[in-house]
Amino acid sequence: MEYLYPGGLPKAMTFSYDDGQVYDRRLVKLFDEAGFKATFHLNSGNLGKRGFVTPEEVGTLYQNHEVACHGVTHRHPLQMTREEWLREVWQDRRALEALTGRIVQGMSYAFGEYTPAEVDALRAMGIRYSRTVSNTGHFGLPQDFMLWQPTCHHNDRLLERADKFLHTPGYEKMPLFYIWGHSFEFDRENTWDLIVQLAEKLADAKDIWYATNGQIEDYITALRSLRQSADGRLLYNPTAQTIWFTTDGKLRTVEPGTMCVL
Repeated sequence: MEYLYPGGLPKAMTFSYDDGQVYDRRLVKLFDEAGFKATFHLNSGNLGKRGFVTPEEVGTLYQNHEVACHGVTHRHPLQMTREEWLREVWQDRRALEALTGRIVQGMSYAFGEYTPAEVDALRAMGIRYSRTVSNTGHFGLPQDFMLWQPTCHHNDRLLERADKFLHTPGYEKMPLFYIWGHSFEFDRENTWDLIVQLAEKLADAKDIWYATNGQIEDYITALRSLRQSADGRLLYNPTAQTIWFTTDGKLRTVEPGTMCVL
């Protein structure tokens, strides 16, 4: 048996961009034109300040993507009291939920810094995943979504890695290409053409699921929650997600709340 992404797709790609600066407007437009999906980690306390998107546009600008936490004002996690840090995350989540009308359950660590105690606190606050800045260079799924390591920053051999992603060997199951960065870097370094070239390689691919960080976490967590009988013949899905897989070369699904015979 081989598990697949929604729609029976073998590969997935996601993006993660931090800070919510005005360059997100151009990046969102490029993503929308390519059909890519991204998660934008915002500092709610900086919205409306010079160089940042406004609170009023958050709900519409990112409507095809996901909004997630990055701390109210991007303070360094290791330079605050525990109480300050807890408020930094909790207030950010509340503000972003008010602006988007959605449940915000994702995050990226400001400056890539965190402690084990902070990770535990995030879980208690309802955060389901958080991105680090430790690049793996590969396309594997994370063991722990609270310590999610991306494939690469967009400045790190992006197009070369895209070619490798297109030609992942068959033994690499469910490859995930996870790209992160900051939109202002494209403007500062005059590298906007990177996204255009990436789209030329990867947009409209028939074997790639374009998803937000949250959609990836939801699906993989549901997949890992499946229950199987000791003899491997019965598969039960206790979640609200349809899970896709193949057996004997046939594409199948196990629907929410149902059991199937393998």
